[in-house]
Amino acid sequence: MFRHSALALTASAFVLAACADSSTITESTRALSPSSGASADATPINPRHEMLTLPAAAADEAKPGGSHGGGGGSSGNNIFYHGGRVLRAGTNVTAVYWASSTIYNNGPTPGTSGPGSADNSLVGYFLSHIGGSSYFNINTSYTDGSGAAIANVVNYTRYWANNQFNPPSGSTSVTDAQIVAMLQYGFDQGFLAYDANTLYAVFTSGTVNLGGYFGTSYCAYHTGGTVTVNGVSRRVLYAAMPFDNALPGVCTSGTASPNGDADADAEVNTLAHETEETTTDADLNAWFDHRGSENADKCVWKFGTKYTTSNGGVANMLIGTKDFLVQQNWVNASGGFCALTF
Repeated sequence: MFRHSALALTASAFVLAACADSSTITESTRALSPSSGASADATPINPRHEMLTLPAAAADEAKPGGSHGGGGGSSGNNIFYHGGRVLRAGTNVTAVYWASSTIYNNGPTPGTSGPGSADNSLVGYFLSHIGGSSYFNINTSYTDGSGAAIANVVNYTRYWANNQFNPPSGSTSVTDAQIVAMLQYGFDQGFLAYDANTLYAVFTSGTVNLGGYFGTSYCAYHTGGTVTVNGVSRRVLYAAMPFDNALPGVCTSGTASPNGDADADAEVNTLAHETEETTTDADLNAWFDHRGSENADKCVWKFGTKYTTSNGGVANMLIGTKDFLVQQNWVNASGGFCALTF
């Protein structure tokens, strides 16, 4: 069965995915196939997708496909290692802003590409500063197969403001095959540089239905597909990052923006979730619990202690010099628990 790993909906969206047990949400799984005209190499590989639960009931959500047996690591922490790849030495992130106009305030000009340091949006700032933070340090509680701890490193390597390859608009539905075909175009044309340890975070604007079930089954997800680079098939890691603030109260916290930039503040919350899950479960066969939940899933929509910012917004952490409101992550130590720092 093909599945994605995804970030689900907030409490106000719960009615969109009702189930008998309010403590868990089981999503319906969708089969994936290439869109018409897509090459075989654009077909996604082994995607896994799970629902996000209510903020008050998000400790451990169910996924389709039955339970998983525990692997070789941390059985006492309610999350297990299943032998797959982690991004142990550091996680590289490339942002792909796939739209005909700028998506976030001060973001890159459409049609340009360049180093991540040239992205002046709040999303770019977050990606440039999350590595080395006490928040991302939670991921050092996870290891690879040799027992070596994951590094507290995130490199925002590059952006591509992509208006060149069929930028979606309105409420257009975009399939995974189309996302991978777009990335293939980026590699072919030199807008993107391929790297096996890079998460390509694909952002869209407005109500574009990135992946096909935005706002009904998920707010974001990460998975992988196959591209061809220099004649060789390669696995590419990507995250589908729809415009969360298009669905306030469904894919946002419903609180005041800590930076006065509601669109970007909403997005970094789900971006953090997908980045840390890719780090510890790159190919969807590394760290997850008996029910299939990855590290960030186990703390989904749980924010911990909050505070009020100088502009009246709500935040729970300082990243660099800016305040953010970001979901907690699961610490793989001391029995396992949700936290903002480690």
